[in-house]
Amino acid sequence: MLFMSGEPKRARHRFHAHETARTHALDGLPLATFWQRVVGYFSDFILAVAIWFPLEVAWRRYVLHEQNIKLTWDFHEAGNIVVMLLYWGIGNYIGNGQTPGKWLARTRVLSLTSERMGAWQSIERGLGYGAAVLEGGLGFLQFFWDRNRMCAQDRLAETIVVDVRRRSERASAAATE
Repeated sequence: MLFMSGEPKRARHRFHAHETARTHALDGLPLATFWQRVVGYFSDFILAVAIWFPLEVAWRRYVLHEQNIKLTWDFHEAGNIVVMLLYWGIGNYIGNGQTPGKWLARTRVLSLTSERMGAWQSIERGLGYGAAVLEGGLGFLQFFWDRNRMCAQDRLAETIVVDVRRRSERASAAATE
């Protein structure tokens, strides 16, 4: 029996891979190394905590009127999660995949679906960091067995992380050929 699409019934229950012009454009780009990604992540994490600290102190002192302020970083605190999501979301969106930590590590996040990182895609990537942590770190270790070196945050947001140093080397080598 055929359906409106002209495909047999069993074909509609199967995954159909498709390549896009975007994936063809990204084909062959050098992926970031594990250590580059670690440097980028922890640099961004330290910057996010540096932003969070004065905001949290001001919130507790001037809004909640606390006198004895004790700060702890905990992924279960709503303020900590909001700051992290906003840091990575805004950083990836404004920097088109290059937060300050990624700039330091000479890496960039590239979207598999469009030329530019979208606002929601940038937030999804921040949520993906949370998923990687909640998996006991296994979400980060997926780097080692995935062909395209994708971690949990990459899968969730449909992104890859490239080494911008090597990309410029490849572009200059291609220009001289």
